[in-house]
Amino acid sequence: MMPPAAPPASRTYDAVIVGGGHNGLVAAAYLARAGRSVLVLERLDHTGGAAVSTRPFAGVDARLSRYSYLVSLLPKKIVRDLDLDFRVRGRTVSSYTPVERDGRPTGLLVGGDERRTRESFARLTGSQREYAAWQRFYGMTGHVAQRVFPTLTEPLPTREELRRRIDDEAAWRALFEEPIGVTIEEHFADDLVRGVALTDALIGTFADAHDPSLSQNRCFLYHVIGGGTGAWDVPVGGMGALTDALADAARAAGAVLATGHEAVRIETDGRTAEVTHRSADGEGVAAARHVLVNASPRELATLTGAPPPPPAEGAQLKVNMLLTRLPALRDPAADPREAFAGTFHIAEGYEQLATAHARAAAGELPTAPPSEIYCHSLTDPTILAPALAGRGMHTLTLFGLHTPARLFAGDNDAVREELLASTLAQLDAHLAEPLADCLATDADGRPCVEARSPLDLERDLRLPGGNIFHRELSWPHAQEGTGRWGVETGWANVLLCGAGAVRGGGVSGVPGHNAAMAVLEQTEY
Repeated sequence: MMPPAAPPASRTYDAVIVGGGHNGLVAAAYLARAGRSVLVLERLDHTGGAAVSTRPFAGVDARLSRYSYLVSLLPKKIVRDLDLDFRVRGRTVSSYTPVERDGRPTGLLVGGDERRTRESFARLTGSQREYAAWQRFYGMTGHVAQRVFPTLTEPLPTREELRRRIDDEAAWRALFEEPIGVTIEEHFADDLVRGVALTDALIGTFADAHDPSLSQNRCFLYHVIGGGTGAWDVPVGGMGALTDALADAARAAGAVLATGHEAVRIETDGRTAEVTHRSADGEGVAAARHVLVNASPRELATLTGAPPPPPAEGAQLKVNMLLTRLPALRDPAADPREAFAGTFHIAEGYEQLATAHARAAAGELPTAPPSEIYCHSLTDPTILAPALAGRGMHTLTLFGLHTPARLFAGDNDAVREELLASTLAQLDAHLAEPLADCLATDADGRPCVEARSPLDLERDLRLPGGNIFHRELSWPHAQEGTGRWGVETGWANVLLCGAGAVRGGGVSGVPGHNAAMAVLEQTEY
């Protein structure tokens, strides 16, 4: 960890960036490499924001991606442009979903190879119909991904321009105009297959398959367009490897990264700005031609004194675990090393997801909480010390769905523990041995389990309501007031470069890139 850097006492910067998360670091690196003077103000004692790796368990040398887990939306263009020493690895399996059918444990394996996936569909459903429908459905999303993903680092297209670029009216209707539940139900008949397809529309978004707001469609879209393929990859060395590389690139280009400095006020006349910041040494003011805010729209309003945006709410449980071994599964055909290599779906049948949403919307915890589990150490064992890897230990990270922040308001700690217990019980139902028997213990003898509710994320990371996207996701095209790059605000020289920008959300660096491009367009020498 780098020691806190103190900004010069008095200097006018070309750009001051509020927040040292991955998007802020992307913007800093681009601007500094273009010859601009850049100051990054970060409240915490380290950069990286939610895209960090930590050793959360006392005395255990396992470096887990703590809050964000996988990479899909990060354009290779950014990695190349910034000469980042960063790699990802593809997972050998896309997903495995255990289920009980006709009184026997079985499951759906997607990935490995085409033959095995086809055979898995046939074993589950008794025919080839669902597999053929799966191919058609993801052929459609793959076509959209190829057309939409390259636009994320370009000026915002209009809605009609994006529609013409996609050039498929059926796909446009399915993803942009009708609730995603309509097309899922048209394509698939099997409840489990429908649920697996729907999950991409719900990760971090509290919505029903038929929500008329189409918030689930926007979430689905961003989850299936990454890299032009929709693949979700494991960052080699953990998510912190990306933000460490970005911080190195920004520093090497001349940007000043001031950790332990919290921005508390932004004043601007649209041409020049001043950012007041506080640290352990007192208060300071940094003057800037441009201010880029790598924080939520709510935080931007607080800093500028503007009216606050509509409230945001997260809806996820995040859990990190370390195991002494992977647990055996009740499905005799499933190898744990294969089943856990991709996304392991729990309680995510189509009706289960609908029931969980309805119960949470009524103010109650889901009785069968849906979740997704990832074992990154199967793909990248370097996140474990050699001694741990040699003993067959593994990490598990879990992302729970349909648990909005409002459910935790009464007693966050008690509700979190109740939800964690019921979520792990859903996993245990598909295991041949209790997960508790596989959990490692830390140096103090405590089980290696760390859980975070939306309220925990709000407290630790200032995510409004624990919303990992900062606010409702937007369509990747221009709308009224979005501006040329989707990062513009009510002030010409104040830009939003965090997840709350248009085309924000996820570990992508796209808002950081686009904010930097907007600055460079305004200040070409």
